[in-house]
Amino acid sequence: MALSLLAKLLLLLSPVHRVTSLPLERRCSAETLQFPDAETISYIPAGTNLSLPFNDPSCNRPSQVVPVDICRVTLYTATSCRSGVHYEVWLPLGWKGRRFLGTGNGGIDGCIKYEDLAYGVKNGFAVVGSNNGHNGTTAVTMYHNYDVQIDFSWRALHTSVAIGKEVAAQYYNRPHRKSYYIGCSLGGRQGFQSAVKFPEDFDGIVAGAPGLDFNNLVSWRASFFPLTGSVESPDFITARAWKTFIHREVLRQCDGIDGVMDGIIEDPSLCHFNASTLLCKPGEETGCLSQVQVDIVRKIFSPLMGEDGELIYPAMQPGSEELATTKLYAGKPFSYSDEWFKYVIYNPSWNASTFTVHDAAVAEARNPGDVETWPTFGDLAEYRARNGKIIVYHGGQDNQITSFNTERYYNYLLQSEGAGSAGHLDRFLRFFLISGMFHCSGGPGAWVLGQGGGAAAEGIEFKGENNVLAALVRWVEKGVAPDTLEGVKFVDDKATSGISLRRRHCRYPLRNVYMGGDSSDPNSWVCR
Repeated sequence: MALSLLAKLLLLLSPVHRVTSLPLERRCSAETLQFPDAETISYIPAGTNLSLPFNDPSCNRPSQVVPVDICRVTLYTATSCRSGVHYEVWLPLGWKGRRFLGTGNGGIDGCIKYEDLAYGVKNGFAVVGSNNGHNGTTAVTMYHNYDVQIDFSWRALHTSVAIGKEVAAQYYNRPHRKSYYIGCSLGGRQGFQSAVKFPEDFDGIVAGAPGLDFNNLVSWRASFFPLTGSVESPDFITARAWKTFIHREVLRQCDGIDGVMDGIIEDPSLCHFNASTLLCKPGEETGCLSQVQVDIVRKIFSPLMGEDGELIYPAMQPGSEELATTKLYAGKPFSYSDEWFKYVIYNPSWNASTFTVHDAAVAEARNPGDVETWPTFGDLAEYRARNGKIIVYHGGQDNQITSFNTERYYNYLLQSEGAGSAGHLDRFLRFFLISGMFHCSGGPGAWVLGQGGGAAAEGIEFKGENNVLAALVRWVEKGVAPDTLEGVKFVDDKATSGISLRRRHCRYPLRNVYMGGDSSDPNSWVCR
C-alpha cells in the first residue's frame, strides 16, 4: 500500500534521513540522499544539454540546457491506487536566499516546464515542477478517472511542492526561508487554487493570464468552432483576412485611442470595435466581409451569454486576432476544449460542432475536481493573513484567454464582502495589464518581463523594476510593492538584436497615458 503524503514527509524529516556535512556535489547520490519516492538522483554540471527521453513528445521538449550546477532528483508519488504524479526537483549548488520555487503547467497539459526549472535554478532557487498527474497534452487519462482530474485541478502541484520542499531541506541540511510560485495560463489558475486550498505552500505567487472560471473558459473556447465553421464553410473567415484587413481595421479604430499609432492597443477595454465597417459595399469582392461574416466578427468581440442570459465569459479583446487564427479561429475544434468535453465532461463520441451554451451549463455544474477557481476575497483570507502576495499579469492582446476576464475577476474581488477599496486589495494582490502581449509571451508590445524561462527572461536582469519574479521577491522579503512592471520588446524578439521599446505597465485600474515624445521611451508615458 502506498505511503500517505504525511507519512512520506515524516520519513523525510526523521533523523536517519538527515544528510551529513558533505560538499553539496557529493551529497547528490542515492547513497547519501534517501527519498521514498525518488527514481533518480544525479549531479548535472552547468552547460549540460539534458536529454529528456521520457518527456511525452507532445510536450515538445526533448532536451533542456541546464544553466548552473544542480542536483537533479526525479520522483513519482502515488496519489491514489489509480493516479500519481511525476515531478522533478532541481537543486542548485549556489542556493540564494534559501528560496524555493514551484512551477505550473499550461493548457490541459501534463508537461513539466523544464524551461522554468532552468530559469529558477539560474536565479538561485530550489525548484520543483510536475506533470500535473498525467503525461502529455491530452486529457485521455482523465476519462472515468476522478483521481486524475483531482490531480490536475490541485493535488499534483501541492504534492510535488510539499515533498519538494523536504527534498531541498534534506539536501541543503536546512529548510527554505521563502517559497514562491510562477505559472501562466493553466499555471495562473493553479497559483490561485493553491492560495485558497494550501495558503501555506507559497509566500508569493506570480499568476500570469490566469485561466480563472476554468469551466466557462473551456466552454468559451469551444464556442468558436461552431461560430466560425470549418475551413470548407462558405462563411469561414480565413487567417489571411484576419491578419490583414480585419487587423488593420481593428488598429485603425483602436490603436490611436492611447495617442500613438504603434500597433499596440494600450487598453483594449477602451475600444468598442464596430465590425460593420468591414461589410462589402456593392461591387466589392475582396478586402471586405459578407453580412454573415460581419456577424461572426461581432459575436467574437462580444461576451458569451448563457441560456438564461447570464454571462458565461467576457468578449475576446480586439488586437488578439493576429494569433487567434492559429487555434481559436482555425476552422477546427480547439483541442483543449474538445478533449475536455470528450474525456472529462461527456465521452469520446461528443462532436465539437454541436456545442451550445447548454454544454457550458453542464460543464459548470459538474466542476470536475473543483477546477473552477473563482475565489472570493474571503476565500483568500488565510493567504492574506499569512502576508502572502500575488502578482497577476495578463497580455492585452491575449489570443487564448481574454484579458477582460482578469479585469472582471479583479473587480469581482473588489465587490466581495470585506474587500473594501482597491488600496486594501492591493496590499496583497496587484494586477498588471501588459499592453501588446499575446498569450503569456510574444506580441508587438514590451512583453519580456521575466515571467518564465526562455525568451520571457532572456536579456533582462533579475531586478524588481523589470522582472516580475524579482518584483515578487522584493515585495515578500522587503515589503516594496510594485506600482509598475517595466517590460522590454527586443528587435525581432531576440535579445542579441537590441531593444525596440521599453514600457512601464501600470497597476490596474491605472492605465498608461501618452505624454508626448518617443513612444518607445518609458518616460513618455505616465500611469493615471
